Amino acid sequence: MSEKIVMFTDGGSRGNPGPAGIGIYVETLDKKFGEYIGEATNNVAEYSALIYGLKKLKQLLGKDKTRQYEIECNLDSELIVKQMNHEYKIKDENVQKNFIEIWNLMLDFKNVIFKHIPREKNSVADALVNEALDAREKQKSLI
Repeated sequence: MSEKIVMFTDGGSRGNPGPAGIGIYVETLDKKFGEYIGEATNNVAEYSALIYGLKKLKQLLGKDKTRQYEIECNLDSELIVKQMNHEYKIKDENVQKNFIEIWNLMLDFKNVIFKHIPREKNSVADALVNEALDAREKQKSLI
């Protein structure tokens, strides 16, 4: 029997590149993660969120149980979904490294699917990105 986990990821930067954050919402497990990741482009932040989310699922489920799960990854980045679904070629070397890392993480699960969703359907993950960035700005202003 296979079980399905639905995950929403988002990454963003204020400036491109600029201070960047990631947000991950694992709807099925009701888990939320947000983190400041330093200076990055929007695309790097989007990929970082996806990598973080898959690694976190592996940790939460336990490496020996991950093969029982299908993971549905919902992103509002059409570019990354199309790259992960082999609809767009990846020319940038850094993006290729991210793609390979995700590809290797996918091997731990029964199946991983990538879906493009409208930004408004990704509001929880988006809010986590903004919370991480706001917390970082607040922290910097205290120094």
